[in-house]
Amino acid sequence: MLADVRRYSSGCSGLLEVDWVEARRVDGRTELQLPECPAPLLQGWRVQATGVLRRPLPAVHPLLPGSAERLARQGSWSQLRAESIEVLQRPWTPLADLRRDVAQRLQQAVGPRRGGFLAALVLGSAQVQLPEDIRAAFRMAGLSHALAASGFHLSVLLGSVLMLARRWPLGLRLPLAATALLLFLCLAGAQPSVVRAVLMAAMALLIREAGHHSRPVGVLWLTLSGMLLLRPAWALSIGFQLSAAATAGLILTAPRLEKAVQAWLPDRCQGLAAALSIPVAALLWTLPLQLLHFGAMPLYALVANLLVAPLLAPLTLLAMLSALLVLVGPRAVLPLLLWPVHQLAGLVITMASWISHWPGAQLLTGRPQVWVVALLVLGLLPWLLGAGPCRRCWSLIPLATALLVHGLVQLGDGLVTVERFNRHWLLARHRGRAALVSTHGDARSCRMAKKLAAVHGHARLDWVLLLDPVATDVLACWQALAHHVEAPQQGQAPIAIGQVLRSDGLSVQRLQSRSGALVMRVGHQCWQLVPSPQALWALQQRQRSEPRQLITGTWLGFKPSVPQRRWLLKHGAGARFVGL
Repeated sequence: MLADVRRYSSGCSGLLEVDWVEARRVDGRTELQLPECPAPLLQGWRVQATGVLRRPLPAVHPLLPGSAERLARQGSWSQLRAESIEVLQRPWTPLADLRRDVAQRLQQAVGPRRGGFLAALVLGSAQVQLPEDIRAAFRMAGLSHALAASGFHLSVLLGSVLMLARRWPLGLRLPLAATALLLFLCLAGAQPSVVRAVLMAAMALLIREAGHHSRPVGVLWLTLSGMLLLRPAWALSIGFQLSAAATAGLILTAPRLEKAVQAWLPDRCQGLAAALSIPVAALLWTLPLQLLHFGAMPLYALVANLLVAPLLAPLTLLAMLSALLVLVGPRAVLPLLLWPVHQLAGLVITMASWISHWPGAQLLTGRPQVWVVALLVLGLLPWLLGAGPCRRCWSLIPLATALLVHGLVQLGDGLVTVERFNRHWLLARHRGRAALVSTHGDARSCRMAKKLAAVHGHARLDWVLLLDPVATDVLACWQALAHHVEAPQQGQAPIAIGQVLRSDGLSVQRLQSRSGALVMRVGHQCWQLVPSPQALWALQQRQRSEPRQLITGTWLGFKPSVPQRRWLLKHGAGARFVGL
């Protein structure tokens, strides 16, 4: 096991290093999936699993990466759906045991939520499974960097160690600093962002102690080049990309921005310049990556960092001291000793949750195409690097082009379709608003609908139409997604014959027959929706006696057979077919 198995609502999963497959020697990784969570499977254990080995599912849509893309970033291209599993060996794993012990004891001392948060400040969220609501609150508030082990946490640790040892001789100060770096690397794990922070800190420390002035740009360039030469796959890591971009912003833009802010602030407020310039520089450099990978940006990130940053550095240091205390201190008095840390952690969590509930806390922009993001980067770089007025003026062209293209895509009319597990979703978009039709109303369908709406920049839909004949048992999930939900009730169809479900520029109505087909209007477009084979059969009978309607195209909510496909291509109305 490469990591402890994690529990989810649908079961458990963990990454497995594979040595043998059916008596054949192999070398690779697979994701172990367990429908039920047995006794914990821990990092370092050797196991024998029997099940179905399969390829992970690819993306259902270019903007919705699937399991294949997620696992590829971890060096795995398969999944094992385990039917039985046997533990062969439980070797001694001191580092994994230490991480697990720190997290468990902190959670026992101050509670699972605040203890898990403190453990994440020490170990990073990659080593600790935090509650999803805490992760979401910090992400929407623009404070995700607090949960990811990175240069910020290392700077707190290393800065404290060097301050305590500032009067020590060099022969003692350097080994102590090296021990702190090694301890941080061991606890947080060899994640790309952690390795980058440790290497940069080590090089900068050696240069400084040798009596020279380090060049941060050169240190960053040398570190990133060395890492990618050794592990090219790290370039695909989102954490590595964000960490490198944020560090570049702090080195290249923050000092210049701080001087500009100081010129505008009165003398008594000069200290605010650094507090403002650091988060702004990091946000501007990571903005293209946030849009590319998530299609969203935290609207109040600057305010959140100004409010929480004064608490975060001391809390991180206290969390590290608490981790040491829970390992050596008597458990009976730990809750009393950690009471101040417990309260401070609760305050930070409360503030992050409060900010995440502000109106429009997460601005959903939709995920732009790669070339649009490249234009955005091309337009931002002259401003971020302090280029001359002429270059900044020319940079407005790619910047305006990127904004215009993405704006036209977001405000245009059209349909987005997704199919997975015999479920079909249709997202109709008109001038920045949207509505959705789903063939199923279960929890899995609702989760996919939320993802589909979010990556296209829609926080709330006008309405949702569920075509599932079985009443949904997760109506609250759908109601959180849309202002209005039409779902079947007591065996009745969601909308009656002739009834119209309408919002400005978006409407759907059932045809004046019992065919089950519907007509959707999206702006000036008119689409025919055929959700089932029965609806198609009734449509075939109706079109023999009635004239064809002038429509844009036809959407199928099922996978047609070969004869059905042939009939649709020959007789179907409209120039376009979706789902054929």
